Amino acid sequence: MTATALLFRDDAYATSCEARVVATTPEGGVILDRTIFYAQGGGQPGDVGTLVTATGDRIEITNTVYGADRSQVAHLVGVEAASRLAEGETVTVQLDWPRRLKRMRVHTALHLLSVVLPYPVTGGSIGDGDGRLDFDIQDAGLDKTAITDQLNALIARDAPVTERWITDEELDANPGLVKTMSVKPPRGSGRVRLVEIEGIDLQPCGGTHVRRTSEIGPVVITDIEKKGKQNRRVRLSLAE
Repeated sequence: MTATALLFRDDAYATSCEARVVATTPEGGVILDRTIFYAQGGGQPGDVGTLVTATGDRIEITNTVYGADRSQVAHLVGVEAASRLAEGETVTVQLDWPRRLKRMRVHTALHLLSVVLPYPVTGGSIGDGDGRLDFDIQDAGLDKTAITDQLNALIARDAPVTERWITDEELDANPGLVKTMSVKPPRGSGRVRLVEIEGIDLQPCGGTHVRRTSEIGPVVITDIEKKGKQNRRVRLSLAE
């Protein structure tokens, strides 16, 4: 079984790549040997875009998901379109880049939100221009304006955002790096990817992020909801 090389982990700004068809799935997915498309997981939606065949046919990719053992990535194009692709065929995949970039900006902003509100994270979700985190907070009294101001101050620091890898054993020795209670860091390969916002934050994450906090742009806290006795859902949106 050929595993899919996850190119987005090394370069989240790549917008297209050539790849080889490894297989198709009964659900209308196309498994490729390499991809720049992020597969749905960790609260981040799967990427969408276009698959272009060698003859110039353009096929819409409506979602991207992991296969059963998470070593392969399936690009969902529909059963009929998938049936027209042959194993070994070379194709080009092209991201819906404006949508991906919004998700990268939101995802990085949520890392900063977990710094402004240093409480255990019980859930989260990333949308196209907005997102939210759920926090285990016993006491309410959160102020939308104050949180917005603190977030935008961190964004304005223009801090570099970088990734590096550590071993599973190193992560086990530093459990404080893990902020999320509901979503565990992607593991299984013997190493874990850390995302660092210089001087601000360091945590395991398999998602896509902008290269500097200034690329996020201004954000606004749009809502704070009570979700149970000790749970607060904090929503943010890109302001432009």
